[in-house]
Amino acid sequence: MRPHKPVLRGALPVLAPAAVAVAAWAAWLGWDQRYDVRPDGSVSGPYEGWQVGGLVLTLLIAVAWATARGHSAAAVAGTSAGLALAAFVDWSGDGDGLFMVGVALVAVAAFVCSAVVSAVTDTLRGDAPPVR
Repeated sequence: MRPHKPVLRGALPVLAPAAVAVAAWAAWLGWDQRYDVRPDGSVSGPYEGWQVGGLVLTLLIAVAWATARGHSAAAVAGTSAGLALAAFVDWSGDGDGLFMVGVALVAVAAFVCSAVVSAVTDTLRGDAPPVR
């Protein structure tokens, strides 16, 4: 009889990238909630380009690392779910209800980008299935 793996240990490959994504969102974007008013009266923000770039670079490294350890699907799913959760929590106070459009866009973009990073990492490692 096979011993049962603890449920948490089986879920760890998905939970770890999700936790990294939530923590990275908090570190890079979560603290900046202020919109900037330019001298011409236009408004930008609340995030600066360097903050988003830092988040992307952090997650690129995390997805590549998880994929290099054989957890491609978990890296993609966990990162996408973690970013969607972080965006939902961060933006849910928006009164107009359009925040869900942004959350959906974040989830789709995270899925596509992390899938590309995972595929490139697998290809560089030589683990990618042959293209037919």
